[in-house]
Formats: sequence, structure tokens, C-alpha cells
Amino acid sequence: MAQSVLRKIAMSNMLVMVGLTRRTSSRSLTTGKKLATTKPNSILPPEREVTKSVFMSQSTDIYTNLALEDWMYRNMDFSNHHVMMVWRNEPCVVIGRHQNPWLEANVPFLNDKDIPLARRHSGGGTVYHDRGNLNISFFTPRDRHDRKYNLEIIKRALYRDFGIKALINERHDILVRDKYKISGTAAKLGRTSAYHHCTLLVNANKADLSKALAKREHGIQTKATASTPSPVVNLVDVNNRVTVDSLQIAVGYEFLRTPALHLEDGGENQISKQRGFQFINPTEDWFPGLSELKHELQTWEWSFGRTPEFTVSRSFPVPEDLLAPSKVYSATQELTITMTVEKGLINDVTLNIPPGLVESGFHGEASVITHLKGKRFTSEALTALQEAMLRHSDGEVRKLDDKEQFVAKCFDQVVNTI
Repeated sequence: MAQSVLRKIAMSNMLVMVGLTRRTSSRSLTTGKKLATTKPNSILPPEREVTKSVFMSQSTDIYTNLALEDWMYRNMDFSNHHVMMVWRNEPCVVIGRHQNPWLEANVPFLNDKDIPLARRHSGGGTVYHDRGNLNISFFTPRDRHDRKYNLEIIKRALYRDFGIKALINERHDILVRDKYKISGTAAKLGRTSAYHHCTLLVNANKADLSKALAKREHGIQTKATASTPSPVVNLVDVNNRVTVDSLQIAVGYEFLRTPALHLEDGGENQISKQRGFQFINPTEDWFPGLSELKHELQTWEWSFGRTPEFTVSRSFPVPEDLLAPSKVYSATQELTITMTVEKGLINDVTLNIPPGLVESGFHGEASVITHLKGKRFTSEALTALQEAMLRHSDGEVRKLDDKEQFVAKCFDQVVNTI
């Protein structure tokens, strides 16, 4: 009963704050930017002077929400105002800043299902989002960035409201039933501000999650950050009362009832000192400059072109009917394709053609390789390959023969099925 009364009081506060947010957000946040740029080395206020807000994004677009995160990180002053933002997305895959999307995600599946892939500004591993995920971002000054504190807030909310016992491992993942991962974590630390974010699996589509993040034969060698696979479970499978809506309220209240710097239950008295829940509409009108940040996140040059350099090498057995019929070969005849990819563009190509294919009449590798350099590591490369093989030196267009079709199919598997 007391919990119900407490929530009615806090919900009343939330409605007041919602009314204020639309009129004051742009002006107050711009003021925050000035404070952040003019007081980089100022002494942070004592804990009693720090207030908290729970921002609830009204967008379900991954690029908009990531842009909002970045906007807040760049423009707001968190020295005396800590913010927790809750948000959710339509189906998408999100990779870390230093990851390889071709290695971490099933890119062909994403393309077939029109599931966007986004690269965030923080590090960490790859995650799948849909409306069954709750995403949480904690914003603080850099000097007060504390992942363990944030995760303990979530852990306490899970137990207080749903009786779910969770643990936090050394990687700052949240586990239930001792081994099942319900949350991964990542962060970005700047000169004055920082944010830490995580995603909670509530009722995500595990079949699509598995397909979207499926590891495939890829032949990639890279120094990019690799994700660590873990068994996962939805919270609804642990307690069927958990929903995304109920969880975001539970975590929000836990955040508001806890002092800014130490884990202590301040109850209703602590909640009454906070700024409460605020609905946030992430638009250009509310957050000037947001559209530009969103546009950058949507570009191929950011999502794929920021991939650390990598080399991919694949070998394909040549069908017997494509080999010289009068020859007997002691070893399997394999076509090997090796590419170096830099900034998402093919930088170097090696085509190792077995004797059996050469003796059956396949030639013209030099022109093929020349046409591939500088092309995106996508179907663009396959198109360039086909165009190169379709033209004689006199420019006459013809059809691909069986051997050329085989080589094209192998290239297609390298760039489209890894």
C-alpha cells in the first residue's frame, strides 16, 4: 500500500515535470553547454546539492536515440544534475565503436529483413534491440562516473519490484540464475562528462536475436574489438510479471530514491528532492543540432566505413566440370580470394587461381583485381567484378561463361554471406 501511495505521489511530480520540459529544455540545456565549457576543472558540488532526473525518450528509432545520447553528452552540464535516460527501439543491431560489423552481425540477414545496423560512439560489444528491450543510459560528470553504482541500481530494482536476484560479474554484465546474461554494458568518458549505458532483455525476440548475431564462416583477421558470446535469457522467463513499462518505472524509482554518490535507500524523502520523470521528445526543435548528429550515424561511412582494417580470405573448391577434362590433379583444386579492407573499402585483392581452372581457359585476373580496388566491401564489389569480366578489351559486352560465373559466385559469398 505504501509503495502504491509513493508511486502516485511521484507520478504526480512526473506530470508537473512533463509540462515544464517542453518549454525549457532547449534553453536550459544550452545553458548547460556553456557551463560545461567554462568550468572544466571546477570543484563538483557536494552530494546533497545534486538532483536527479529520469528522461523517457519518446522515439523508438535507433539513430535518433543514439544521437540524443550524443547530444546530451556534448551539450549538458551534469555537475549538479545526474540523468538516467530510458529508451527502446524497433528491431536493430548496435555495434561498438571499434567493432567489425561483418564479423559481429549477420549482415545479409539484416539486409533481407530491413533491420538497421548502427555503430554507437561507445565501446563494448554488439547487441540486438527490439521493443522487448529496455535501454538505460546514465549521465554524470566524468569524475563521478561509476558503472558499479549504476548496475547496483538496476539490480536493486529487479529484486525490490520483481523478487529477481541478479549478480554483476567482472565484465559488468548482469546475470540471473548464476549464468544467464540479461544485460551488457558500455561507456564513453569525455573530458568533463561521461555516460554509461546498458540494455536489459525483457521480452526480446530471441529467434531474431540469434539470427541477427549469428556467427558465420568469414575468414576475417582483424584487431577490432570482438564480442564475447554468452547464454542469454529474457526477464519475462524469470518472472512473467516483468514488462518493459513496469521495469523502466521500477528502475526509475530506484534511481530517484538513491543519493547521487552512494547506495542508500532514501525512500519517499529522497524522491521528493528530485526532478522526477520527464518525457523527452528528441526532435530538432527540442535539441538544436540533433538532426546533424543523427545523419552522421545513418551514413554508410560511419556504420561500416569506421571499421578497423581487416583481411578476409576464403577458399572454394572448383567443380570438376570446370577443370581441364584431359588432366588428372593430385590435390583438390581451390580458388582462394584474399582481400584487405580499409575504411570499408577494398584496398588490395589477391586471386589465387588453381592450375585446373587456368588450364581450362580462365584468364583476365589483372583487370578483375584493378576494378575491385576502392570499391565498398558490399555488392558494389561484385558488380564491379562482373562488369570487368563482361567486357573484352575492345569493350564488347558479352555473357559470363561457366568459369566466370563460378568466380563471381565465390566473390558474392565473400562480400555477401560472411
